[in-house]
Amino acid sequence: MAAQLLEAADLDEITNPINSTSLSSEAYVLALANLPSSYAAAASAPSNRIDIYDKESLRGIQTLAGHEVAVTSLSTVDLFVGSNQPCLISSGKDGLVSIWDQRSGAPSVQMTTYEGGNRPLLCCDVSMDGTLVAAGTDLQGDDAIILYWDVRKPNVPLRKHTYVHSDDITAVHFLKNPYGAVTALPQDLLLSASSDGLISISNAHEDDEDESVLHVGNFGCSVAQAGWIYDPDSPRIWASSDMETFSVWSQELDQLQNLDIRGPSVHTQKRTWVTDYLITSLSNKQPWNDHSNLMVYVGSNEGDVALLSCSDHSDSDAPWTLHRVWTHGHEGIIRSLLYDEENHVLLTGGEDGRLNLWSSPSMAGDSSMNVDESIPSTSSARPAVGRSLSRSLKRELEDGDMDIDDEMQGKKARKG
Repeated sequence: MAAQLLEAADLDEITNPINSTSLSSEAYVLALANLPSSYAAAASAPSNRIDIYDKESLRGIQTLAGHEVAVTSLSTVDLFVGSNQPCLISSGKDGLVSIWDQRSGAPSVQMTTYEGGNRPLLCCDVSMDGTLVAAGTDLQGDDAIILYWDVRKPNVPLRKHTYVHSDDITAVHFLKNPYGAVTALPQDLLLSASSDGLISISNAHEDDEDESVLHVGNFGCSVAQAGWIYDPDSPRIWASSDMETFSVWSQELDQLQNLDIRGPSVHTQKRTWVTDYLITSLSNKQPWNDHSNLMVYVGSNEGDVALLSCSDHSDSDAPWTLHRVWTHGHEGIIRSLLYDEENHVLLTGGEDGRLNLWSSPSMAGDSSMNVDESIPSTSSARPAVGRSLSRSLKRELEDGDMDIDDEMQGKKARKG
């Protein structure tokens, strides 16, 4: 039985972005990052650039060269050796990890995979103290490698772990402690996920690879995304597959929840919401309902976005809540999303090449967290139509090997 999706008592539907803009080239918006006074957007081929936009107007103010081949990840580094302000870090299929200096528009530090040649990188992250960088490679031959660099010696990897995964490494994330001195969470644990179906937690400072892996969980399907769920007592992990299955795991990688994220849906006289794919999940520093601090953002093939939460991530049949819906901003798949908590806005980027800035008031302590369980939910009201493109198909589209077939986008009824 599919998990139930209930409307929040104060469900908010936002139909118009505050501001919108489009990439300067015919490309997808692959990733977004938040800087103190601007947003950064990574573009797909043929651009492969990183564009910088003013936060209020979304006016383009700078373009960084990006990577010679596809940009595969983009994020903000709050603390980095040699820098006293947040900066951008990106990885690419050109085998480089770049830390960007916006003043010069060029990398201030660039990490290479090997002397004499580079290997495509699919993801990267920086440790909480800003001294260690990790990146994951694609599979070549029998090896998919997690590489580590000391940022003060970027030319040669500090160490490499070759046996953690046996296929493309799709995500690496250091455990970062957002609670300061409040808790004693272990530092420099690295979460990694792979197309081999495994989720792993490793000691990033361990040279002996046989001793480095602390916990392993087997999702049983190719893992597309993963991340930490921060908790002052015991952090957990979320992960999603290429088939849109969503899971939550304990710190020891015992699976707590596993469901098809497309299952929970709303069908009432007022509204129909059917999820076609997961966009991403974000963890708040503090819980914003009684049970969870995990915000799950999902999308429709028509380009709408919804915010969901689950009442109990230890139960795959636990009810979910629909808190907010953003509509009429995109055409097609949403590839990236950024929640700017400080400014109470949501930034979305899609395969239509558009960037949309939306109102998104803080959810913490919001009355919309009180679920109105009197609202009926029935799967017979309206059938769900359309599902997302597979991640492998998206990669082929991104690389320009295939044209988008409009019939594959599917349709979803907006309202009853």
